[in-house]
Amino acid sequence: MIDGHETFITHLIELRDRLLRSAIAWIVVFVCLFPWANDLYSLLARPVLSELPHGGQMIATGVVTPFFVPVKVAMMAAFLIALPYILYQIWSFIAPGLYHHEKKFVLPLVVASVFLFACGMAFAYFLVFPVVFGFMAKVAPEGVAVMPDINAYLDFAITMFLAFGVTFEVPIVVISLALMGMVEVEKFKEARPYVVVGAFVIGAIFTPPDVVSQIMLAVPLWLLYELGVIVAGWLVKNRAAQEPREDPEAYKPMSMNEMDAELDRIETQDTK
Repeated sequence: MIDGHETFITHLIELRDRLLRSAIAWIVVFVCLFPWANDLYSLLARPVLSELPHGGQMIATGVVTPFFVPVKVAMMAAFLIALPYILYQIWSFIAPGLYHHEKKFVLPLVVASVFLFACGMAFAYFLVFPVVFGFMAKVAPEGVAVMPDINAYLDFAITMFLAFGVTFEVPIVVISLALMGMVEVEKFKEARPYVVVGAFVIGAIFTPPDVVSQIMLAVPLWLLYELGVIVAGWLVKNRAAQEPREDPEAYKPMSMNEMDAELDRIETQDTK
């Protein structure tokens, strides 16, 4: 009992140390980026600024908004830069408790999920933002100056980054469920019509009301689902081929004569 208690305390101390290291790494990167906070926000706002009419600009309606919004952007950028180190600390904490086959399963999925989330953010920034803001600038009524608030734009950008980042995680979810045996690959194929409808519903919820941006979220979600199904089917088939086949003779039921002989052998051993 004491050993178990000491082990639990040891794990808590290790968890505290690794969380502290992750926080320190995040803070150090943030301090390094802080002098360029305004430049980072300008980089984030470039898609909307490039679509504004000539002479258009963004505005800040809050008193302290011009200071805190760039700081928030610097903090998020620092977290993304420190994320590999943070994930390394998390992996170092949980890896000793995993089996070898679990390590081979978890680590590639974690790396792939981070890469796909970054791809989703890049897709939103480079492809979706110009389309969305170009549409908004064109549909503005005559006499209305389009001047987005910097805090509202930051909230919008975060929402879009999360929406597209999570969308690009769909293959990881499909592959994980298939490899863990929770859902068969055939079930994923049967659910294809519902996924297509759900993709467009999600696109309508998380994107502005123009059809183009909805399609730009729904179509990648559907294609990534199909990619996940294909990869999951290949992995499941490959794993099944590598597993040793069980000998059917090992599970062959014993005949009555064999059972009698086995009982006689056991009784003879007990008598001795």
